[in-house]
Amino acid sequence: MIRVLVVEDEPVAAEAHRAYVDRTPGFTTAAVAGTGAQALDALFRLPVDLVLLDMNLPDTHGITLCRRIRGAGAQVDVLAVTSARELTTVRAAAAHGVVGYLLKPFTYPALRDRLTAYAEYRERLHAGGDAAGQDDVDRVLGAARPSRPAPLPKGMGRETLDAVVAAVRAADGVSAAETGRLIGASRITARRYLEYLADTGLVDRVPRYGGTGRPELEYRWR
Repeated sequence: MIRVLVVEDEPVAAEAHRAYVDRTPGFTTAAVAGTGAQALDALFRLPVDLVLLDMNLPDTHGITLCRRIRGAGAQVDVLAVTSARELTTVRAAAAHGVVGYLLKPFTYPALRDRLTAYAEYRERLHAGGDAAGQDDVDRVLGAARPSRPAPLPKGMGRETLDAVVAAVRAADGVSAAETGRLIGASRITARRYLEYLADTGLVDRVPRYGGTGRPELEYRWR
């Protein structure tokens, strides 16, 4: 059984990640930590094989936590599950040996595929012996990073989702109608993606007052 430490400060996302891990055969959640300090404490107290790490923590950055984990000599692997899209962060994660980088929002199948690939990676490494050749080396190193795109809910596209994320991150609150105009889609389409982001804990829904009648919903990046 592969023991996983979930490091995530948003309670809704932390519970979802814990449920996803426990739902995947061969994996179990060892603990959930909401800060870098709590994560280090859990690593010292509990046997852990894999850390699911959010990069944006209230007391530290995920890369800094990676350094501390390596500096403490903890023999664990790290899989980033985060909304951090900066390429500098992606490069730093790779430099610190992070075995995968999964962008929020994601569905259970997306994380399941990463976990299954990681289990195969561990199995190949623990089998011991020598690689027969370059192909064997490439298969082992590539096992933890599946090349298949992370699946989204039916009818949703990655390009449109990325456009909606960019629109929300660039604005200090945006409605479905405004998002639709920004990305060249209908209000209904934009609202579906915004609600998906809200349900996954990446954006907040707040009422926008000022007009007549029912207040309009506004979406703000967390």
